Amino acid sequence: MSAAEAGGVFHRARGRTLDAFPAEKESEWKGPFYFILGADPQFGLMKAWSTGDCDNGGDEWEQEIRLTEQAVQAINKLNPKPKFFVLCGDLIHAMPGKPWRTEQTEDLKRVLRAVDRAIPLVLVSGNHDIGNAPTAETVEEFCRTWGDDYFSFWVGGVLFLVLNSQFYENPSKCPSLKQAQDQWLDEQLSIARQRHCQHAIVFQHIPLFLESIDEDDDYYFNLSKSTRKKLADKFIHAGVKVVFSGHYHRNAGGTYQNLDMVVSSAIGCQLGRDPHGLRVVVVTAEKIVHRYYSLDELSEKGIEDDVMDLIKKK
Repeated sequence: MSAAEAGGVFHRARGRTLDAFPAEKESEWKGPFYFILGADPQFGLMKAWSTGDCDNGGDEWEQEIRLTEQAVQAINKLNPKPKFFVLCGDLIHAMPGKPWRTEQTEDLKRVLRAVDRAIPLVLVSGNHDIGNAPTAETVEEFCRTWGDDYFSFWVGGVLFLVLNSQFYENPSKCPSLKQAQDQWLDEQLSIARQRHCQHAIVFQHIPLFLESIDEDDDYYFNLSKSTRKKLADKFIHAGVKVVFSGHYHRNAGGTYQNLDMVVSSAIGCQLGRDPHGLRVVVVTAEKIVHRYYSLDELSEKGIEDDVMDLIKKK
């Protein structure tokens, strides 16, 4: 099934932008809005983690299907509707070239087809989507299946930047692609500075850091000290307010100067004590407010009144 065949819900990024949000209509502030952020549905990890074979396991993903279906149903019930639903990477577990990759992809597309067509999907590439050391071929496969691996879009005067964080983790097999993203990012950050946008927000799979800009390098879950500091300083200089990530399968985060790093736990497999969940993010003229909800809580109770009041405030 192509993205176009998937019920029209996949407004795939093309040409480094998202056609669901025409820039000429979205570049001015129009008032508060909200979006839903999820991460790591990662079809197949729960079985692989339970058997202790994350490299080759993952031949079942019924639990992830049910959880992602619950997430979609909860989102569709929300009123008013969110501006979009972003998935911060690791859409599936099977790495490029591994068994079950095609089947996991088709099942995720089938589940996401149920997202209300009025709620565009924003899809971020994770390491399981393009490989720990991506190649031109694995990046092209992602782009063909899900849309561009990095792009920008405007919503109501807010600039959103979607990055391929694997280029900052291990670009050894595709240095020219990493260089192209670097050049593009510098151009986008220059636009953010010049346009004085209401806010600028970044989505990427791997967090800059989990708690502190000065924390030790983790073998897997954060970017290296030199890389994270360089990126964070670029973001701050351009006025970026917050970076949202997944990857950690736990809620975490911290602040560096005036840049918030928000690490959101998973729809799928949990590696800590957080519930399977989604994050509600409200963008007001002055600030960006976010709250993590379990899938059960969001399904049964919806968004709390104090959060809704921010959305309705003019």
